[in-house]
Amino acid sequence: MTDISFFGSKARQLAGLDISSSSVKLVELAGGDRRLRVERYVIEALPRDAVVDGNIANFDGVVEGVRRALRRFGSGVKNVAIALPATAVFTKKIILADGLRDLDMELQVESEAAQYIPFALDEVNLDFQVIGPAGTPGEVEVLVAASRKEKVEDRIGVVEACGLKALVVDVESLALESAFELVAEQLPGGGGGRLVGLVDVGAAVMNFTVLRDGQRIYSREQPFGGNQLTQDIARQYGMSPDEAETAKRSGSLPAEYTADLLRPFMDSLALEVSRALQFFFTSTQYNEINYLVLAGGCAVAPGLADVVGGRTQVQTIVANPFANMEVSSKAGSKKLLADAPSLMVACGLALRRFDA
Repeated sequence: MTDISFFGSKARQLAGLDISSSSVKLVELAGGDRRLRVERYVIEALPRDAVVDGNIANFDGVVEGVRRALRRFGSGVKNVAIALPATAVFTKKIILADGLRDLDMELQVESEAAQYIPFALDEVNLDFQVIGPAGTPGEVEVLVAASRKEKVEDRIGVVEACGLKALVVDVESLALESAFELVAEQLPGGGGGRLVGLVDVGAAVMNFTVLRDGQRIYSREQPFGGNQLTQDIARQYGMSPDEAETAKRSGSLPAEYTADLLRPFMDSLALEVSRALQFFFTSTQYNEINYLVLAGGCAVAPGLADVVGGRTQVQTIVANPFANMEVSSKAGSKKLLADAPSLMVACGLALRRFDA
């Protein structure tokens, strides 16, 4: 159906490569069914505006960022799983008859997709995956994913320029939810039957997703992220945006930074989460949520879970998909604990190594 697989297959060695708006993240996992191990990971900053609204705006800058990350990664990995932003991918669940031959299923998927995708099929990369039985006997639920070819080719081009091969092209939201399954295990009762709000706060956008038993029931995107704090730092201390970002990441700001800038930013973030909850309540039949899980680069701010939990009155934790994994000496458990919330997408991509 396509020479690009959104869903991929098991690979002997595969690293998750997350190209976000502010950085490149690489994660490699090893192990098996009994227990996974974090082999290594790296986070490498990208030039400002190298990736804008999920689009690669500075190809050379992103390639150089990935190359720097690979040098620090030091594993010789050649195969990666990458992801497209959800805004660049059309996804839809459809119902098909069970037991179809592969070719027949492909034809059925293409026929169904042509009704929903607002582009000609020869302009898109299209793939599908059988999720499982549908509600009616003799039928299966199938997830269809499609993206404009140029969106895929931009990221494939970066990967190939770095001497890598993309075995899987995923969707950031789906990779995030794959990693979330590891976090849900840490909730009381594994979060079974409960509504869990996953709050992913990146550099420019906050994604709020509500899941129950691993199934997404609501999703909303809000224009809020860590760039706001970076701009505040730049103004307050007379820095360039790049200098402010570096100082924020390294923790080298003056002592009064926490009270003057970080705490007001966390209060604003908590307000945005509260607004997201209100949108959820007013647009669905639900009137409560059981847990909040904070992910993304902003979630590493110390004390953020307490601030959000206090504002929303919802039990709040910070995501750590590696909590029940072994950690190799190359990864460093203390640093990994601090970086874990920002590695959710890369972790979800790295998990594709173990797909059946």
